[in-house]
Amino acid sequence: MGSKHRTRAAPNPPPLFDDTSGGYSSQLGGYPAPGADVAFNVNNLLGDPVANMAMAYGSSIASQGKDIVHKELHRFVSINKLKYFFAVDTAYVAKKLGLLVFPYTHQNWKVQYSHDVPLPPRKDLNAPDLYIPTMAFITYVLLAGMALGIQQRFSPEVLGLCASTALVWVLMEVLALLLGLYLATVRSELGTFHLLAYSGYKYVGMILSVLTGLLFGSDGYYVALAWTSSALMYFTVRSLRTAASGPDSMGGPTPRQHLQLYLTLGAAAFQPLIIYWLTFHLVR
Repeated sequence: MGSKHRTRAAPNPPPLFDDTSGGYSSQLGGYPAPGADVAFNVNNLLGDPVANMAMAYGSSIASQGKDIVHKELHRFVSINKLKYFFAVDTAYVAKKLGLLVFPYTHQNWKVQYSHDVPLPPRKDLNAPDLYIPTMAFITYVLLAGMALGIQQRFSPEVLGLCASTALVWVLMEVLALLLGLYLATVRSELGTFHLLAYSGYKYVGMILSVLTGLLFGSDGYYVALAWTSSALMYFTVRSLRTAASGPDSMGGPTPRQHLQLYLTLGAAAFQPLIIYWLTFHLVR
């Protein structure tokens, strides 16, 4: 019987690298399994490409909005008058931020004058400014973009709606305060820019609330919300009550003083509601 030659298939060569995709694929799904604990830290915030893209887009929106506001202000507003509210320095900004966060130990709330002219903010801690509200608004837009990116909910339309809503609420608050002062016939030194500054200080509390919520979850958010809201209410009552009374209103009629007090308390009570409405959707 002739010999039969059988050809055997050559064995597959060993792989150059071990296949580790089986144990790795479950980690690339994006979201963790329901009920899993997520260790959330600052590196997660800054390392998320979607969050970085959201922050970049938010910075673009804030820059464009700032240019538009400056262009319109040159048309309708005296720049020399506006410069007063931006006459700040580093020491003033640091002290003012501390006052906004913890105002309970501050004693003298009266705005200082020199030759019947109010001192600029850099020389008077009680003077209102627009630098902190402007920078805080831009920071809030950036932080909102990062929060939406982390939650995989970022889109230009959502971020634009978030920024415009925050701005519109402040403008509506200023108009309501101007109308209240007019109807109450309160003699005061408060103008539109003064009220815009006091209303814009809420952005500082909004930033602290959202940032705490991103770092420590919903519990941290509500603790920060309670603290910043109470501090802002106290700051608003003391500042508006002192500023609205004016330098020569000590002998004013009692009903007018009551209307002034109600207006001030109403403005202060409205602050926590706005802060919550503009920030709760950013923390989940």
